[in-house]
Amino acid sequence: MSVLPLMLVAAPAQAVDVTARAAPTFNGTVYAIAYRGSTVYVGGSFTKATWGGRSHERLRMAAFDARTGALLGWAPGADSTVRALTVTADSVYAAGYFHSVAGQKRDSIARLDPVTGAVGSFNHAIDGTPYALAAGNGRLYLGGSFTAVDGSKRRNLAAFSLATGRLDSTWRAQADDRVHTLAATGAHLFLGGAFHKVNGVSSTLRLAAVSARTGVLDGYFRPKVTAEVNAIAVDGSAVYVATGGQGGRAVAYNILDGSMRWQRVFDGDAVAITTLNGITYVGGHFDRACLTPRNGPQGSCLDGSMPRVKLAAMTGAGRLTAWAPQANGVIGVRVLTANRAAGTVDAGGDFTTIGGAVRPRFAVLHGVASGSRALRPLPPASRGPK
Repeated sequence: MSVLPLMLVAAPAQAVDVTARAAPTFNGTVYAIAYRGSTVYVGGSFTKATWGGRSHERLRMAAFDARTGALLGWAPGADSTVRALTVTADSVYAAGYFHSVAGQKRDSIARLDPVTGAVGSFNHAIDGTPYALAAGNGRLYLGGSFTAVDGSKRRNLAAFSLATGRLDSTWRAQADDRVHTLAATGAHLFLGGAFHKVNGVSSTLRLAAVSARTGVLDGYFRPKVTAEVNAIAVDGSAVYVATGGQGGRAVAYNILDGSMRWQRVFDGDAVAITTLNGITYVGGHFDRACLTPRNGPQGSCLDGSMPRVKLAAMTGAGRLTAWAPQANGVIGVRVLTANRAAGTVDAGGDFTTIGGAVRPRFAVLHGVASGSRALRPLPPASRGPK
């Protein structure tokens, strides 16, 4: 059965004030954002942060006060790119391409004091490249493209004890290709990437759930995902993913069985996703949101589209809202996170302007205003090209 295009008049773009909460900006890509209380931690490939009209050395990691935007003295410094950050009550964990942090040898993963930036004793050898971190259930989870940790075979997934820092020998989940993103929630760890099998099981293509305590595959969560998963967000009832492929997609799946709730198609890759107050925010390389799931070469929308330049937002029912701050650049947005304490959405990436303001690589955005107009969601059954 063919899918009829949803030729709806676009709601007017909502003005987004990025100046309401000031924040530092950066001279290189921002890949990771994490929170501890009122402190925001940022990781990437940058070497300087700008705040208060001055440039400050910050080698791939920085921190600032979310209440005032003031750059903090936290500056451990890594010798190469930081791709992932996660925070626990007493530590900041970083992962990436680095080999030393604050002058101490650390192979791709490190633990840092959240106040002083001092490097902790946590020290492991990663045979490959990490892309993702998550913490929960007394463990630190690592995803990426690697074959071993400390000489022990680990295929793209590993877990460490938060209490001892040791590699968890009992948690043995594995994936047959790279893992781009992790999300720990309750008793589950959700993982997304380019893999075809998790724990050797078919029908776990690109998105799967495993036990956060044992690594055993969740046999009930079985989503059908049409392209590589770049980012995951989770709430109490759904798993939200940003995917690449022919164009990109933001898709919501039922958290219990993986059945599709809704999807939104774009003319370029969706790379980042987060949720705040019932709204799903997505960022990436796209310039337009398609009106139907049908797209063609280079992701072009075949049945009409609306401008959504690198950023878009959907309601809990998948309706496209009028929120459209617009970021510049080819790559655009690489990471979106919800600062729940502040009630804002933080964006990082390669952009230099966003919402009409100069904001190199980092911006604080107001979310969707209550009462904003929205458009109809795409039909869940219409999955588009495989």
